[in-house]
Amino acid sequence: MSTGATTAGRRYSDSSLAGLALLLGFLFNVAGRGVGDTYIVFLLPLSAEFGWNRSAISSVYSVYMLSTGLSAPFVGMLFDRWGPRVVYSCGLACLGSAYVLAGNLNQLWQFHLFVGVAGGMGVAALGMVPAASLISRWFRGNTGTAIGIAYAGLGCGTLLIVPLAQYQSVSFGWRDTYQILGASLLVLLPFVLFMPWRVLRAGRREDIQNPAAPEVIAARAVPQPGPLRAALKTRAFWSLAQVFCFTGVAMYTVLVQTIAFLIESGFAPLEAASAFGLAGILSVIGVTASGTLADRIGYRRTVTASFVCTMLGLICLLVMSSYPSRWLLFGFIALFGIAQGARGPIVSSLCAKLFPGTGLATIYGTIYACMSVGAAVGSLISGVLHDVTGGYQASFIFAMLMVLIAIAPFWTSPALRPFRGGRHAPNRTK
Repeated sequence: MSTGATTAGRRYSDSSLAGLALLLGFLFNVAGRGVGDTYIVFLLPLSAEFGWNRSAISSVYSVYMLSTGLSAPFVGMLFDRWGPRVVYSCGLACLGSAYVLAGNLNQLWQFHLFVGVAGGMGVAALGMVPAASLISRWFRGNTGTAIGIAYAGLGCGTLLIVPLAQYQSVSFGWRDTYQILGASLLVLLPFVLFMPWRVLRAGRREDIQNPAAPEVIAARAVPQPGPLRAALKTRAFWSLAQVFCFTGVAMYTVLVQTIAFLIESGFAPLEAASAFGLAGILSVIGVTASGTLADRIGYRRTVTASFVCTMLGLICLLVMSSYPSRWLLFGFIALFGIAQGARGPIVSSLCAKLFPGTGLATIYGTIYACMSVGAAVGSLISGVLHDVTGGYQASFIFAMLMVLIAIAPFWTSPALRPFRGGRHAPNRTK
């Protein structure tokens, strides 16, 4: 660790620095995911102005999710090599600039490039890949709980920013809304540059002072011949990839169309956006609780409970497609919302336990890419199914099937068997 980092570290206790790392991970998740998910409020305005069908408009969100996923491994490599200052600064600059420019777009390919590709890269750099890597350096025994808190930022971003974007879109138009969102991110850039990133990147001071401790050796171990190459040879990696990928397909087959579905079912636009935001409130609770429960009662029980809630929420939507009802809407918000994102902290903390070391960001970024690719597939399929069937029922049924595939590794994979109970952190499982 450099002299500057050592000096900064002496000014703050380990607990203060751990809290700061957790807070920053949370806040960047709020900003990145919240701004990225605002695209769902622009579906109907863009369709009305340009006459694009739902498949074309959904394809922008698919490109965005695909870009987020494919960028994640490179974000991890950038973090491992250059640290959080470069990663977070690049993320704010990329996402902010893209959204400022998005207010002047007129062609579908331009939305693919700026909102999809550039926006996805920015969200990836602000998301859970750097957050999980940074937080795991400060939290050992309660990794799941800490990552769960950071993951709650995703739901908070949805809760705070999506309804705000809906209000701004109605009040000022979608073009001004894009520019306001982008400018708000760029304003944050100078503050990020002056954060004490060196000492935050170094990790706990006791790890530095006691490098021979078993948990420190494990945390700093780097598999050979390379972290990612070694991880790709394990069943654990592919089990986690399956969970993330098919969870992404299931969730985003629904999420990208939720507000449009509610509006077409008779709910007011702001009411539909508020319902989506309320689900975000509950996701904050569910995400935070899932990390704590996984640490206490085991990962399989926690994951199973979350997927059961997701399935019941999808059933509410399926029934509501034929019989619109506020009671069914409340059921969807409660069940789907509490489980939304709950798998994220579990997969993140498992990845930190199974693949500790300086290559964690790269490995987790690759697993995260699987989720984003799944989300891109799900959002694209949702648009295609809507155009082919003229409704949403096929999307809801398809999402249910994806849930069953997503949960399977926790019941069938030997690589995840050691984590079915309570606290346990074995070595990598081949």
